[in-house]
Amino acid sequence: MKEQDIMIEANHVSHIYTDENGNDVHALKDVNLTIRRGEFVSIIGTNGSGKSTLAKHFNVLLQPSEGNIIVCGHDTLDESHIWDIRQHVGMVFQNPDNQIVAAVVEEDVAFGPENLGIPSDEIRQRVDEALAAVNMTDYAEHGPHLLSGGQKQRVAIAGVLAMKPDCIVLDEPTAMLDPKGRQEVLDTIHRLNKEEGITIILITHFMEEAVTADRIVVMKNGMKLQEGTPREIFTQVDTLKSLGLDVPVAAEVALKLYRNGMDVSTDIITNDELGRALESVFSSSKLEKEISISLSKSTESISKEVR
Repeated sequence: MKEQDIMIEANHVSHIYTDENGNDVHALKDVNLTIRRGEFVSIIGTNGSGKSTLAKHFNVLLQPSEGNIIVCGHDTLDESHIWDIRQHVGMVFQNPDNQIVAAVVEEDVAFGPENLGIPSDEIRQRVDEALAAVNMTDYAEHGPHLLSGGQKQRVAIAGVLAMKPDCIVLDEPTAMLDPKGRQEVLDTIHRLNKEEGITIILITHFMEEAVTADRIVVMKNGMKLQEGTPREIFTQVDTLKSLGLDVPVAAEVALKLYRNGMDVSTDIITNDELGRALESVFSSSKLEKEISISLSKSTESISKEVR
């Protein structure tokens, strides 16, 4: 892989902190990970697995105790490049209310560029473009307190977009949202990834969100256990459940049906795939039943003729 194709590279990264009893705790242990530009990566793991700790290293909210992380060619341990890295990598957190600082939506989106010292005309353009990118243009002059949870989170994403990042790290961005809000946010980040080419790193415990990524990284006890495509990861139903992780409902249902003798593939991971498989099975069963009835009638008819 060419250096210019790499967005983030973690090399033997460990993060150690001291707890209230004075003991050293390894929040991360020897993590190696490469994230390509334009990629959509989802990081999953149980509480305490280290996924959020790792995410905070990408934006230099934390720095490695051991090893190093290179972001857009800059080492996060180099204090002189911290501001540069944060311009390249934006963070969106779980609670949008903690990220919204202004009383008007467009003013909130403008907050980041203003702190960068961007000229007023360009700020206006960036705000308009960012709001359009998350489908919130019609709410530019609204008060954030009047918005739904999903809309607030999209405003938070717009605030990051106005900084013109190459990568957005989202740490459990839909955890506090209802299903409609979750879908709004998921649609938004997929559109930014596909249409704008922005690298997306999604930390989530919703497996139906993770299954839409290009690649999945599985964390446990501060270590990277596995990485692979959604199909490579989520077809390991028993392994993931033994780690305390959920799997997409479709993957679990397909495996149970297979184990109960139904002719269903075990590499199913989405609801659409499961629906098509069941339709095929039931259509086949119906056809077999009709053929059986037809053959039975034909046999009876022949028997009568013979008699």
